[in-house]
Amino acid sequence: MKMIVCVAENFGIGLNNDLLFSLPPDMKLFRETTMGKVIIMGRGTLDSFPGGKALKNRVNIVLTRDKDFERENVTVLHSKQEVLDYAGQFKSDDVYVIGGGQIYEMFKDCCDCAIVTKVRKTVPCDTYFFNIDEEPSWELAEESELMEYEGTQFSFCTYKKLTNSQN
Repeated sequence: MKMIVCVAENFGIGLNNDLLFSLPPDMKLFRETTMGKVIIMGRGTLDSFPGGKALKNRVNIVLTRDKDFERENVTVLHSKQEVLDYAGQFKSDDVYVIGGGQIYEMFKDCCDCAIVTKVRKTVPCDTYFFNIDEEPSWELAEESELMEYEGTQFSFCTYKKLTNSQN
């Protein structure tokens, strides 16, 4: 499994159930990376999509404690183990954890790759991704050149989990 996320300098990812940044290159990367794949998210992430609707051309899995929650074109599950069991029918490289903060934290030990758009800016936020740079079990494998969109600088980073990590 993999994670894909866009973070501020302080690893903030959201405010009031909305993304911190609207960067077309980041959105293009997300779309191209997850199209035709499996995406795992919390209910709040699904609710943040336009109209609260599932993303097209993807298998949408939502983890929620709400046993009555239903949404069209969404597989609703209620535990980490249920998600892992369901996602197990797909090729691991085709499964992406897409948020929010609690979901990233819950599944970070199940993932071996993280695609992180790092924005060189700090803005107010209330939801965070873990500081992957300080995690001894993760290493930066690749980083793009620094890019800019409307004055906001960012780069695309790929992190790999160390296979012989003691953590």
